Amino acid sequence: MQQFTGSEAEVSLSLTARAEGGRTVIEATGEIDVETAPQLGDKIAALVDEGVYDLVLDLERVEFLDSTGLGELIGYLQKFEDRQRKMALVKPSHRILALLKITKLDTVFKIFDSRETAMEYLTDHAA
Repeated sequence: MQQFTGSEAEVSLSLTARAEGGRTVIEATGEIDVETAPQLGDKIAALVDEGVYDLVLDLERVEFLDSTGLGELIGYLQKFEDRQRKMALVKPSHRILALLKITKLDTVFKIFDSRETAMEYLTDHAA
């Protein structure tokens, strides 16, 4: 979310993680870009260090995702797969879904319209 004050823009990202249905859900709000992507990476890394095996990333309130954010997601998807863990993306906006389709990453990520469907997938495909 950009808030303009004078000539400077402030970019923000809010991340909330919690256990839900035996899985961990991160709710992201704002923009995932060159400035904020490291915050997401740090949050996911901390969860991995805590032993999280399945992660749902709720993107419903993410307004913007750039190549740096995509790179962060791809890197952690690979780390999850290397450890036989699962990561699901939920409710990306039409703009973000279009970006995932253009880059063919919609074939790499598991993308769902609802948390419930993502949770079912993670349960059905538990390692």
